[in-house]
This record gives sequence, C-alpha cells and structure tokens, in this order.
Amino acid sequence: MHRSAKRLASLLTCAAVPVLLVAGCSGSDSDSSGDASSSASASGKTGKPSPTVAPAKYKQLPNPCEAFAKGSIKKMLPKVKDASGEQGKSSDNSAHGTCSWNSSDEQGVDGTQFRWLDIGYQRYDSEPGVGSAEKRATEFYTKQVSAGQAVKGAKKLKTAKTAGTGDESTAITYDVKKEGNDFKNTTVVARLSNIVVTINFNGAGLAGADAPKAADLLKQAQAAAKEAVTAATKANA
Repeated sequence: MHRSAKRLASLLTCAAVPVLLVAGCSGSDSDSSGDASSSASASGKTGKPSPTVAPAKYKQLPNPCEAFAKGSIKKMLPKVKDASGEQGKSSDNSAHGTCSWNSSDEQGVDGTQFRWLDIGYQRYDSEPGVGSAEKRATEFYTKQVSAGQAVKGAKKLKTAKTAGTGDESTAITYDVKKEGNDFKNTTVVARLSNIVVTINFNGAGLAGADAPKAADLLKQAQAAAKEAVTAATKANA
C-alpha cells in the first residue's frame, strides 16, 4: 500500500534516562588538635553544587494504539483493515511509541478511497548538562515541524498553529503526487510539556476515485491530535 511521505523514523530516538546529581560536602573532626588556620582552610573547601534542572512533568506515555477512540478511527478510516492498529517496536515504551492504521474502500468501477493514519509519541526526561525535559521536547517539536515542512515534492504547502492542543501545536498540509496519484497530506505536531506527539494522516482517490478534500483531512487530524494529547494526560493521572 502507499505510505505517507513523512515517516516516523525520527520519532524512534530514545529519550535519555534522567541523571540526578546531588552535591554535598562533609567535614571531618578527626583532628581536633589542628590550629585555627587549618580549620579555616578546611571549612573553606565547600563542594561546588552540581547543576540541576527542573524534573520532567510527565513520566509515562499511553499505548499509542489506544490514543484514539474507536469511533474516531472508524470515522477517519471507514474501511480500516485493523481498528486495533499496528504498533511499532520500542525499546522503552515510557519514552517512545508508534502505531499505524490504513484502509482501502473498494468502490468497483468508481475506484478506491485510500487512507493512512499514524501516530508517534516521544517523551523526554531532564538531564543535567543537556537540559530540562521541557526544553528538550521543545527542541524536538521544532525539528518535527521543520521536517513536516520539508517533504520532497510537496505542493500547496501550508502551515498553521492549532489552538487548544497541548502547550503548542502546528498543522502542516500539502499535496504530493505518487505513482500518478494525488495524495492529500496532513501532519500535526503537538507538545504537552515534555511529550511530543506527531500525527500523519493522508488520503487519495485511486483508480479514478475523487481525491479527498484537504480541509476534511485537516479537521479530522486536528481532532485526533487533541485526543492524543488527552490520552497522554490521562496516562499520567
């Protein structure tokens, strides 16, 4: 089947395990006969505090294949092959996870309606010397938006902020032609503190069928992004 031009390889980067450094210093009273100058010198050797960063707000991720309600899946992919989705492999389910769905609605002489949907979660922890979890997630969010805007062969590219979805969210729409078929694509990237969710939703009319309306795909993808953010919040309740 056709696949979205924007894949999820960039989402499989492992989030770093938090490293918490606690600085301290201990004095010694084993030599009580030392002179005053020695005592002053010893007391002046205080340990330098290690750098600290704010802890990660969210510690868990939801099952990516359960991020959307079954009704949402059926609406976005009316003839979905497997409503449970196909979950991608992950070495750390609390740090990253992916799931995908596809459907092909056979219409006989009228052609075929194809749909593809995938979701990727990426969560970051705070790490001294690297940055806070939220800072790292914000950097990844920016990279995901840039990647969504740099799809090879994309036409009619549009980018818009999406309100009411996490701390920030961006929707990217574009057309791309593959094997003679016009695909309508929508990518929504949202950040909820230290969690980034990326959703790709595309469709095409194959074998002579009409192409789906880009506005419809965008509306559905934005609603799906809100569901995905809500799922992340509930996973950390």
